[in-house]
Amino acid sequence: QVQLVESGGGLVQPGGSLRLSCVASGSIFRLNAMGWYRQAPGKQRELVAAITEGGTGGGITNYADSVKGRFTISRDNAKNAVYLQMDSLKPEDTAVYYCNVAVITRPKYSTELYWGQGTQVTVSS
Repeated sequence: QVQLVESGGGLVQPGGSLRLSCVASGSIFRLNAMGWYRQAPGKQRELVAAITEGGTGGGITNYADSVKGRFTISRDNAKNAVYLQMDSLKPEDTAVYYCNVAVITRPKYSTELYWGQGTQVTVSS
């Protein structure tokens, strides 16, 4: 009933930039909090950035210490989308990135969590 499509991953050189996109579609009433996670080989999946639904002034954001000042999470409620702008990429940023979205669905108006399929980000050394 709800589908998440991720895009924007790829191969970049250190210091380069990528913009990840996650778009939800289906029986959606509203999107609540959204976030980006990543998982590197041999490591536990970790939260990279999160953004609340927001009100006046937009959503509240939170970032892992390792990406503060380099990554920016944003959302477009009209498009049911969340984005992750990644600048000054480092080799240690290499991982599969997953979006996670809390969806208030139709017609039951229940809250369900959905994961994107993952998109590979590779930063060459």
